[in-house]
Amino acid sequence: MHAAIIGAGIAGLACAASLREAGIAVDIFEKSRGPGGRMSTRRGEGWQCDHGAQYFTARDPAFRAEVARWIAAGAAAPWQPRLAVFGGSGGHGSEGSPERFVGTPGMTAPARLLAAELALAARTTVNQIERDGAGWRLASAEHGWLPRRFDAVLLAVPAPQAVPLLQSSAPELAVLAARVRMRGCWSLMLRFDSRLPLAFDAAFINAGPLRWVARDSSKPGRLSREIDVPDTWLLHAHAEWSEAHIEDMPEAVAPILLQAFAALAGPAAETPQAWTAHRWRHADTDPPLERECAWDGGLGIGLCGDWIHAGKVEGAWLSGRALARELLRSQGVTRAA
Repeated sequence: MHAAIIGAGIAGLACAASLREAGIAVDIFEKSRGPGGRMSTRRGEGWQCDHGAQYFTARDPAFRAEVARWIAAGAAAPWQPRLAVFGGSGGHGSEGSPERFVGTPGMTAPARLLAAELALAARTTVNQIERDGAGWRLASAEHGWLPRRFDAVLLAVPAPQAVPLLQSSAPELAVLAARVRMRGCWSLMLRFDSRLPLAFDAAFINAGPLRWVARDSSKPGRLSREIDVPDTWLLHAHAEWSEAHIEDMPEAVAPILLQAFAALAGPAAETPQAWTAHRWRHADTDPPLERECAWDGGLGIGLCGDWIHAGKVEGAWLSGRALARELLRSQGVTRAA
């Protein structure tokens, strides 16, 4: 049994690790230069900033055990920011104060830990899959048709990216993925010459273009704590605002988000030393499908990801594990994943 996994975010990595533990050979294909997906950290000269997922929670016992393993390996740590909520008590931030965790020294660290013992082909954009009598064939934009055939193909990519891959090979799964609405998010990273004198390290914002702001340098194990670089902040725009401006240029988006941040943080926030913008086209799902995964045992193809199961990092990890269980069950393997 040899499986191909497309996508090296947390869902794909969790699926691959479970299959490998059960003795299944797995190859992972990832279009980016490394693992992590939206658990991503941008790095520059003397600075870094998490610009995708900001933290994760752990409620499921199995995921809590996995997070404990990450912490023991130095790849994660609890984060206890001074938290504020602006724009009313409802909406974002109304869920209370769950225990929050971050990757260390950046959000990519848990993904890199998972990927360390897996076969990962980075910078490989799978753009076509095809089933023939010998199994599944994959083609990539960079390398054309790959020589190996696989017994199963597992897609751990955003739903809009899965649809074109599935339309001819697994049309029922394509219909399932096409039902999902994923929304974009503009992310703005700011560096300041001195520490902003604010009474909060992170805030949920329920009015205006912003949804979330965070002092990245307040997170444990960050580069800025070690070499005393200027204050680094991350701004996430609201989903609806981001969708309305998803095709705008960064130079048009940044001043609007910066002005909204300065309205909260004061005049010192108006003039950052530098800024960097990133557009996430598939940041979250409205709403997730609320199922663990999708598996077609007759074809040997399946789907996993946060968009199909409860959203967020924990949902992605649980979805990947669930898809691994489905594949193993179809092969008569009773070992739990």
